[in-house]
Amino acid sequence: MNISNRQINRLGHWIASGLRSLFRPVPLTAVEWANEYYYLPKESSYQEGRWETMPFQVAIMNAMGSDDIREVNLIKSARVGYSKMLLGVVAYFLQHKQRNGLLWQPTDGDAENFMKSHVEPTIRDVPSLLAMAPWYGKKNRDNTLSMKRFSNGRGFWCLGGKAAKNYREKSVDFVGYDELAAFDEDIEKEGSPTFLGDKRIEGSVWPKSIRGSTPKIRGICQIERAAKESGHLMRFHVKCPHCGEEQYLKFGDRDTPYGFKWESGKPKTVFYLCEHHGCVIRQQELDFSDARYICEYTGIYTQDGLRWFESTGKEIDPPESVSFHIWTAYSPFTTWVQIVKDFRKTKGDPGKLKTFTNTTLGETWVEEVGERPLPETLLELAEHYRGDVPERAVYLTAGIDSQLDRYEMRVWGWGPGEEAFLIDRVLIMGRHDEEDTLLRVDNAINKQYKLADGTVMTIGRVCWDTGGIDPMIVYRRSKKLGLFRVIPIKGASVYGKPVANMPRKRNNAGVYLTEVGTDVAKEVIYSRYKLVKPEDGSPLPGLIHYPNNPDVFDLTEAEQLTAEELIEKYEKGKIKLLWDSKGRRNEALDCFVYALAALRISVSRWQLDLELLLESRQSSRGVMVGGITKSWPHWRKNWEDNVATKAQLDEARKALHDLLTGKRVASIQKDGRSITFTSATLSELQAYITNLENELGLISRRRRPAGFGV
Repeated sequence: MNISNRQINRLGHWIASGLRSLFRPVPLTAVEWANEYYYLPKESSYQEGRWETMPFQVAIMNAMGSDDIREVNLIKSARVGYSKMLLGVVAYFLQHKQRNGLLWQPTDGDAENFMKSHVEPTIRDVPSLLAMAPWYGKKNRDNTLSMKRFSNGRGFWCLGGKAAKNYREKSVDFVGYDELAAFDEDIEKEGSPTFLGDKRIEGSVWPKSIRGSTPKIRGICQIERAAKESGHLMRFHVKCPHCGEEQYLKFGDRDTPYGFKWESGKPKTVFYLCEHHGCVIRQQELDFSDARYICEYTGIYTQDGLRWFESTGKEIDPPESVSFHIWTAYSPFTTWVQIVKDFRKTKGDPGKLKTFTNTTLGETWVEEVGERPLPETLLELAEHYRGDVPERAVYLTAGIDSQLDRYEMRVWGWGPGEEAFLIDRVLIMGRHDEEDTLLRVDNAINKQYKLADGTVMTIGRVCWDTGGIDPMIVYRRSKKLGLFRVIPIKGASVYGKPVANMPRKRNNAGVYLTEVGTDVAKEVIYSRYKLVKPEDGSPLPGLIHYPNNPDVFDLTEAEQLTAEELIEKYEKGKIKLLWDSKGRRNEALDCFVYALAALRISVSRWQLDLELLLESRQSSRGVMVGGITKSWPHWRKNWEDNVATKAQLDEARKALHDLLTGKRVASIQKDGRSITFTSATLSELQAYITNLENELGLISRRRRPAGFGV
C-alpha cells in the first residue's frame, strides 16, 4: 500500500495531537522557572528585563514553590524584591504547575492596584502566560480587575482583605497574603485573615499558604505572630571573608561588639564588625555564593530551600511550616552607606526611627506602652532665659487649641536639631465665635519677643486646631493673617501619619487644611522628655527647655505637657495603640504638638534650615529676625559704604517675609524695574538675597540662608 507524504504528515499530526494530553513538561523548581521565563515589566520595576534570582532569594522562592512545605512566612524589609518574588511564584504555579491561586491585599484598592500595576504587565511580558491569555487587552468575562482565568483552565484572584465575604466560596491550591501586618486582626468578627484564608486550600492535594510583610509593632504584628507559630525562623548567614566564621548581619548599635560601624558624621566609612573576631568587613568583600539560611531556634539549615539538613549535617525532610527573615543589608539594590545615611536622619525622631526599624532592618518596633513622665521632673528642669527668647532659638512657631469658651496658645522657639524652648503661654478667654475674642488671638499671634541683645522676633508660623468649633472661624483667620502663616489643622484619624502633611492645594474653603499626625508627634515629644541636658550647657538635638517663669511654666503646665500615656485598646477587631489623657487636661501638650507641626511644615514646604539660621545669627548679629529689623549697633565697613545695596537687601527680605507669612505675591525693584515673586519662585528670591549678603560681607562662608530669621 502506497502512502503519500501528505497522508504521512496528517497521520503524524493526529498522533501528536492524541499524545499531547499525556505530555508533561520537565519539572522545574520555582527559581529555575523564574530564571528561564520570568520578566520584570517596566511599569512596576526599577529596571525592566529578565529576572535573575539573587542568592538570598533562592531559598525563599524555592520554599514558596515547594510542594513539601505548606506554609512560608517572610519577615522582610523594603528593597529585597518580595513583591517580585511573590508574583514570580504566582506565575510559576499558574503556568508550570497549573494550579488555582488567590492573593489578598490589605484593601480592595491595594488589590486593584496590584492587579493593574503588577499582574497585567507581567502577563503581557511573560510569553508563556500571554499564550494562555487570549483575552489580554480585551473586555472579557475571564479578564476582570479581581480575576484572571487562563486557557489552561486555571484561575487567579486578587482581593482586598478587609471584607469577610472575600474569604468565602473559592477553592484554590495556593493562597498569599501581601503585607500581612497591615491586615485587620479580626475580619468582621469572623477570625484572623490567615485562619479564614487558609480554609480555601484545605481541599487541595498540594496546599500552599504564603505570607509576607514588613513588620510593625512588636506583640501585635501578624507576620511576627505567624513566624512564631511556624517554629522555624531562618536567617541568612554569610562567612566572614577574613576569618571564615558564619554570622547573619545585624545592624547593632554604638556599644555592640558587632554590626555596622562608621566614623562620626562620615557614612562613607561604614564597615561591618565581625562578631567572632572583630574583623573589618566592607560591603564589596562579602560573598553570598556559599551563604545559607540557618534556623535560630533549631539549627536546621538550607542553602536552596529544596534540601534541608540538621545542624549535624544529616539531611531531613523539609519542614511543613517555615519562616524567613531578610533585610536591606543583603540587597544589591542599595548600599550600606545609604543605610547609615537613613539611620542618621532618624536622630531625635522616634517616628522616623520606627520607620527605619520596620522598613530597613525588617524588625518589629517596640512601643513603650504606659510610660508617663512625672510632671515634677519637668518642673525641676526650669532654667533662666536671658531675654524672652534664648540665643539658640532662631525660629518661633505657635500652636493654638480651640475651646468653646477660650483659645489656648503656646509659643515655642526652635534651634538646630529641633532643640525646643518654651517661650510663652497665652490664654484668651471668651466665646470662641466673638470678634473681640478673635482680635485678641490676632494680637497674640502678632506679638513681638526679644532676645537679650534687643533683637526682635515674631512668630513665623502658626497651626490652629479646627476641632470642637466651626472650622470656618479658623479658615477666615487664616485668610486674614496669611494663608501660609496661619495653617488650619485637623488630627489624623489613622495611627502613624506624618507629624504634618500640608496639601499642595487649598480646600473648598480656600485654605490649606493640614492633617497632623498627633500620635507620631506625641511619640517624638515623649521620647525627648527623657533627654538629659549636658552639664556644660552644650546644645543637644531634641532637648526641651522650660523657662523659670511661673507665668509661662509652672506645675499646671508640666502636668498638661505630660497628661497623656500610650495604651493598648481593642477596636474594630484590632489591637490599637492610642494616646489617652484619662480625663487629665492636656491643652499644653496639644499646643506643643501643633507648634511642632508648624515647624515641620516650615522645614518641608519652605526648606527652613535651623542650623544655618543660627550660623547666620552668630555671623551677622541683628540683621532681621522674624521679619522685624532691629537697631544696628555693629555696622561693618562695607555695609556702611553701600547704603543702596543695604536698601535692596531690606526690600528683598521684606518680600521674602511677606511670601512666607501668607501673601501670594511680593515685588521688589531691581535695575529700575519691578520684579514679582510668588511661592513658586521663592528659591530665586532667596538666591538674590544671598548674593546681596555676599556683596555686603554679611556672609563669611559660601552657604548661608537667605533672609535670616524669616
